[in-house]
Amino acid sequence: MKAAQIDTYGDVSVIEVREIEKPAISGEQVLVRVNAASLNPFDSAVRAGYAQAMAPFPFPGTLGLDLAGTIAEVGSDVTGFAVGDRVFGTANAMFGASGAFAEFAATNACNIAHTPENVSDADATALPTAGISALQALTDELGIQSGQKLFINGGAGGIGTIAIQIAKHLGAYVATTASSDNVEFVKSLGADEVIDYKSQSFTDTIHGYDAALDTVGGDSLNDVLHVLKKGGKAVTLAGQFDQEKATALGVTGSSQMTHVQTKVLTDLATLVADGVVKVTVEKTYPLDQIKQAFTARETESIKGKIVISIT
Repeated sequence: MKAAQIDTYGDVSVIEVREIEKPAISGEQVLVRVNAASLNPFDSAVRAGYAQAMAPFPFPGTLGLDLAGTIAEVGSDVTGFAVGDRVFGTANAMFGASGAFAEFAATNACNIAHTPENVSDADATALPTAGISALQALTDELGIQSGQKLFINGGAGGIGTIAIQIAKHLGAYVATTASSDNVEFVKSLGADEVIDYKSQSFTDTIHGYDAALDTVGGDSLNDVLHVLKKGGKAVTLAGQFDQEKATALGVTGSSQMTHVQTKVLTDLATLVADGVVKVTVEKTYPLDQIKQAFTARETESIKGKIVISIT
């Protein structure tokens, strides 16, 4: 089978699409014939070596978290899944799976869920990491309720596009940042207020918010704390807040580790199947062009997600 692997950390040049053996599965795993996979910022971090502190990457290893496809084999201890079932989820090679950017992937049954009939594989693979990150942040971390004001730093990306829609479904007023090219796009997702980050500072524009979700990190990370009212909460998926600054402002700032599990995947799939959340896939590349896909994700302003078409 074909797989996109690395033997060392580095830029896109270290990725090689090569022929390898199909992975074997344990009793708690399934083998998925992968039809589509999607790129996440974490995939770039793994390839570059930035995630070594979390867990070492098994060289040579197959990259990729998110996948969608059809079950080809079921482990002896697995219940609730059968050969032929359409599924989506994750296959992180750093945590016992075999990697998603391949024609077949072995992954833990607890990290997949059934794909609804009315959801395509391309849309399903765009959901796991980005969708659960958004859902977990808004419901578990921030506890968004109807009538609250939420700021999302980075509204046009994979997480931001889904977070806007879930937040509006929960009844929140949503302000977000986007480039000028994406202002109308994020408004179409439901954003009530959009700040063009290239020409405006969100700290000069909005204040007194109940909650904030940061998907960007970097230099703007701690600025997010300034949009909150006293007692407000912020969560980031891209770094760590300055806790001294948070305390001085009378707000809470925390970092989130996203947990992909069957139940949450099922909840997310229901939101998509019911039309609450619409997935945005801007570009699709074949597996043989995965280097170009990584380059596009890392250098271009992408609306939503980039998908890798595999089977």
